[in-house]
Amino acid sequence: MTAEDGKQRETDVADVETVLRLVQSVPSPKAEPFKLWLARVGYERMQETIDPEMAVSRARKNWQALGHSKKWIEQRMLSVETRNKLTDYWADHGIDKKDEFAKLTNIIHEEWSELTVKEHKALKGLQQQNLRDHMSNAELIFTALAELSTREIAEVEKAEGYIPNESVAHEGGKISGGARKALEAKTGKKVVNGENYLAAQKEVKKRLSK
Repeated sequence: MTAEDGKQRETDVADVETVLRLVQSVPSPKAEPFKLWLARVGYERMQETIDPEMAVSRARKNWQALGHSKKWIEQRMLSVETRNKLTDYWADHGIDKKDEFAKLTNIIHEEWSELTVKEHKALKGLQQQNLRDHMSNAELIFTALAELSTREIAEVEKAEGYIPNESVAHEGGKISGGARKALEAKTGKKVVNGENYLAAQKEVKKRLSK
């Protein structure tokens, strides 16, 4: 991998799941806080499996801690529901590869925003953070409109498999893109912007670490 000095150097790497398994196997007292955290998170996820509303409640509390308004949180919850309905349709109609979900999502996003997901994250100064958690109300609304349009067109056309759903993704995204351009022309304000909640996230993490 490329090191800080710009040179390619052999590097030990692992995905998140493997790293967590390694932490569990470390026989050191220093690893104990991480093991306790893993146990707590695992227990919380088990609770959420039994009662899904707990996951919703936890998400709301996390967003509130980051300074999001009630209106924003309601819009974010709606965007989650809209997104899930679309991915459920894809899963039931021939989209079964993770990279295909990502490609279709990117097509929709680029059609409505004129930016790829990666470019939108870069505009907001994000790295591993969830882009939608840093969107404005307007960005969330146009994302939801794009995904809602895509699903409804797919249902009417009975899109099956990747290629037909790819075509529909372009169509659904363009509908939202057209609405965005119309709003921007009327208000003179850009919908897609570089605002984020990174400062709020840092403050929350700082409080939790005390």
